[in-house]
Amino acid sequence: MAASSSRGGPFNGNAAPFRSRDGLSTRQAASSDEIQLRIDPMSADFDDEITGLRSQVRMLRNVAQDIGTEAKFQKDFLDQLQMTVIKAQASVKNNIRKLNKSIIKNGSNHIVHVVLFALLCFFIVYLWTKVSRR
Repeated sequence: MAASSSRGGPFNGNAAPFRSRDGLSTRQAASSDEIQLRIDPMSADFDDEITGLRSQVRMLRNVAQDIGTEAKFQKDFLDQLQMTVIKAQASVKNNIRKLNKSIIKNGSNHIVHVVLFALLCFFIVYLWTKVSRR
C-alpha cells in the first residue's frame, strides 16, 4: 500500500495531483469517496476556482449520462437477444416434437422397406450363385 500512496493516483487517498492553484489544495479525507478542499483566502481567485469546479462537475455529469445511455442501450439489446433465443428454443422444441411424431408414424414403413430390400438382395445373390454353378 505504501508503493501505491507514493504514486499519487486518484483512488489511493493522495489527492495532490488534483491541486488546481495555489489558493486551493486538497487534503486526505476520511473516506476515499470524499474530497475536501482547503481554501487559502490570501491568494484565492474564488470565481475562477468555482467556475472550474462547476465545469468539471458538468463534464462528470455528462459522462454519467453517457454511461447511463449506453447501459440502457446494452440492456435493451440483451433483452432483444434473450427474446430471440427464447423464440428459437421454442421453435426447435416444436420441430423436434413434429419430427418425433413423423418418425413414430412412418418409422415402421422404413423398417419394412429395409427388410424387403435385404430379402431382395439375398434372393438376387442366391439366384446368381445357382446360375453361376452351371
